[in-house]
Amino acid sequence: MQSEVHARIPELDAARGFALCGLLVVETWQITDMSATIAPGVMDPTRHLLSVVFEGRFFPIFAFLFGIGFGLLLDQAAERGARPRLVLARRLAALAVLGLIHHQFQPDEVLLPYAVVGLVIVLPSAGLPRWTLLTLGLLGTAGVAALLGGGLGLVPGLFLLGLAAVRFRLPQTLRERTWQIALVFVVAAPLAVLTAAWEYRVPYLDLLGSSAPAVAGLTGALAYLTGLLLLLRTPAGRPVTEMLAPMGRMTLTNYVCATGLILFAGERLHLSGSTDYGAVLLSAAGIAVALMAASLLWSYRFQHGPLEWVCDMGRWCGVVRGRDVSRPSGRDSRLRRMRFDRSAARRPRTGRS
Repeated sequence: MQSEVHARIPELDAARGFALCGLLVVETWQITDMSATIAPGVMDPTRHLLSVVFEGRFFPIFAFLFGIGFGLLLDQAAERGARPRLVLARRLAALAVLGLIHHQFQPDEVLLPYAVVGLVIVLPSAGLPRWTLLTLGLLGTAGVAALLGGGLGLVPGLFLLGLAAVRFRLPQTLRERTWQIALVFVVAAPLAVLTAAWEYRVPYLDLLGSSAPAVAGLTGALAYLTGLLLLLRTPAGRPVTEMLAPMGRMTLTNYVCATGLILFAGERLHLSGSTDYGAVLLSAAGIAVALMAASLLWSYRFQHGPLEWVCDMGRWCGVVRGRDVSRPSGRDSRLRRMRFDRSAARRPRTGRS
């Protein structure tokens, strides 16, 4: 059976890295508790603009890709002959423990809610037909956005959409779907602009009771995701993938490390209670570059991030062997092949094929 590492889909890893970069901007002002207003009931204009560009756009991508990851894990476990739902339950339990620890530093973190939703929604739904998953996912996502205003309430629907995407083999055949992705982008891009304008015109005091942020966020997320997938098919796609994919392969590690870096930067930039959103952009960009560089360097030696490795141990109920975690150098691989070839040459022939 093909190993998990060889089964990775570079476009999805790049999309995870892209979503994490976008989340850094919103996470920065949330974690540092920055002020959103310049006067009672008057939203800071820069924050207002950044909200329309970033807030609610990258969180749906992040959740949808988590749903895809759960679906791919179930398929991988089934190929190994393991009990797929038990394997996923172990992964979710490890995610819950990690989220509980992370919650002590970032109360708005998503790993713990993701684990709970996975246990309550994804596990019982794993055996449903793919059209049922798609229908429930669409109703859960669109219905929550229109009626409840989004937030974490979108997670169950997005997870089910990710699971349905795997059942329809969309991730596995992503390279063959350029025209379909382009068609979705052509529809989503103008809708994203229109709904963003709608959100921008909603007064600050009315945002909490409005469905505009959630609807605009979902259409924006769809436009961003399909736009990125199209970009990856251009000549610029290879360098973009090489920058983002290592970061996306270490999503858990980078998401948790980002909290520490944001707290460190926020304290030194005195962001708490301020409206210095230019500093937010600079801080988020610096943290993104640091995480990209660290992920790239780590990927030269290891195939799993540190927290991903810990979750893998819990998932398969055993320690992941060193050769599965560390990537051997080219010289080591050649030496192994040479030893195998010499031993094969010395092996006596039996006359049987």
